[in-house]
Amino acid sequence: MNSIKSRNIWMILSIVLFFSFLSYMYAFPPTKANNEAVAKVNGVEISKDQLYQEIVGSSGKQALDSMIDKELIRQEAAKASIQITDADIEQELATVKQGFPSEEEFTQALGMYGMTLDGLKKELTTQVTLRKLLEPQIQITDEDIKKYYDENLEMLKTPEQVQASHILVATKEEAEAVLAELQNGADFAKLAQEKSIDPGSKEKGGDLGYFAKGEMEEPFEQAAFSLEAGKLSGVVTTSHGSHIIKVTGHKAEATPALEEKKADIQKILTNEKISAMATEWITEKKNAASVENYISNT
Repeated sequence: MNSIKSRNIWMILSIVLFFSFLSYMYAFPPTKANNEAVAKVNGVEISKDQLYQEIVGSSGKQALDSMIDKELIRQEAAKASIQITDADIEQELATVKQGFPSEEEFTQALGMYGMTLDGLKKELTTQVTLRKLLEPQIQITDEDIKKYYDENLEMLKTPEQVQASHILVATKEEAEAVLAELQNGADFAKLAQEKSIDPGSKEKGGDLGYFAKGEMEEPFEQAAFSLEAGKLSGVVTTSHGSHIIKVTGHKAEATPALEEKKADIQKILTNEKISAMATEWITEKKNAASVENYISNT
């Protein structure tokens, strides 16, 4: 299920990030000349008009077509008296965030594409609106849900997990000194706050939470999964440095009952059907609308 969820999230982000790029076009209106310089290379100016023409030439037709689609969605929502609330956007944002391992990585992805959280929320409105327009046309039966459950049971299982804390230091010698202190009765959480160089966990006493196999570097993973709860590892070396690991919890692999996953599966199947319907629906609305595209043939 995680792989399906990730594909959906990246599809959403691709749409959102593409729309964010369109904002550049508003700054350079095509209806009047603008020779104001936006850059200068060895004394030679590049004007706003040149930049606009470059944008239009490279992706303008596709960008305008997407804006037309967005406007059609807005108009259809108005006809259907669909209202988008802050709660709707927050729920959609939570779904997007689930595609990232951590809040930090989500924030990094936004920064990578030059998008702010407020900008993302604004663009998610289109995604939420399209869902509200199409969802009433979709029916998911109990048979559909059972079929998905049976065919994807391996993905729906919760894998074996351990909860661990660690103290990360730069060298093996430092780690050996930390281990000696712990073996002599030092408090693990306090020592992690004092000595660990991992900013993400030191303030939490080194706690990393629960994780499954494949989420950590192999030496760290092997040590953590081989320890009993409450036990300390020896010195474990990874690309980050040297660790002392303490396992604090363990969860065996679990197979969820159908009822436990029914709501999640309903949502997955609904999103799949919306994705399948969206292109045809937008095409139908566009064919029925009066659309004048002034750059389609330029």
